[in-house]
Amino acid sequence: MSVNTTDRLGARAPSRADVRRRARGVSHARTGYLFVAPFMLVFLGLLVLPLAYAAYLSLFQERLIGGTVFAGLGNYTRALTDPRLLHGVGRVGLFFLIQVPIMLAIALFAALAIDSGLLRVAKGFRLGIFLPYAVPAVVATLMWGYLYGQDFGLFAQLADKLSLSPPKFLSSDWMLGSIANIVTWEFTGYNMIILYAALRAVPHDLYEAAAVDGAGAIRTAWSIKIPALRPALLVCLIFSVIGSFQLFSEPQLMQRLAPSVIDGGYTPNLYGYTLAFTGQEVNYAATVSFLLGAVIVVVSYAVLFVTTRRSRS
Repeated sequence: MSVNTTDRLGARAPSRADVRRRARGVSHARTGYLFVAPFMLVFLGLLVLPLAYAAYLSLFQERLIGGTVFAGLGNYTRALTDPRLLHGVGRVGLFFLIQVPIMLAIALFAALAIDSGLLRVAKGFRLGIFLPYAVPAVVATLMWGYLYGQDFGLFAQLADKLSLSPPKFLSSDWMLGSIANIVTWEFTGYNMIILYAALRAVPHDLYEAAAVDGAGAIRTAWSIKIPALRPALLVCLIFSVIGSFQLFSEPQLMQRLAPSVIDGGYTPNLYGYTLAFTGQEVNYAATVSFLLGAVIVVVSYAVLFVTTRRSRS
């Protein structure tokens, strides 16, 4: 009796090769899931679950009478009218508008200078700018805090030698600029590396064509290099938005040197930390953290939208 390889509808039955191919595809898919599984476990355990738990906490309030009660959006209503939180958000917004353009301008100039090939010690120059990024934020802040000291700092000693009044870097008028200087010193090298790596990806044919047309180094940088750096500059800008609104380590450490200038609500992140670990208001601290995350998302999207629209126009 012959074996019929078609079913009742006339379709051909799968061959052994088809079966083996399908089995191999299933095996590869399972292997892919196994490779992704460690990341997914860490992602769920360290990001998704804590966020979900924080969202849950933000919906409750701790009261002296009644204990923990469901508050709904009460914590969010309180946060939106909290003057300390609003002042902190405004302060980091001002910090972003002043510090980030200066930092990115220095990083851009350094990247262009290294890429120009005119520096004799380009490797040493690049290492010297990037080295502060390798210094932990705590160490950098303590170092600059010592330099800022009005009684014992290096600048105060130099001013004393010159018979001048010591600069008040830790005063309320200078504090934001002093912190901005620390952050600029820390992260200029990081942004410079991103921009320099983007410059290395620009085709050299464009430089040769510009040289044939008689374009000098400045004209080449303005017409070819900087336009090619727009995606990299956008990445640096988004990272700077996130870092500026999450400012914490520098003001938290500088608070020890100037407690009358920096209070627990100097930045939103510091305010949330103070609420949770000093005031024991964990539920409200979770609310502040969520609102800060929402502000970062909105500002990042606004920056992305404006820069993308300008590049298209």
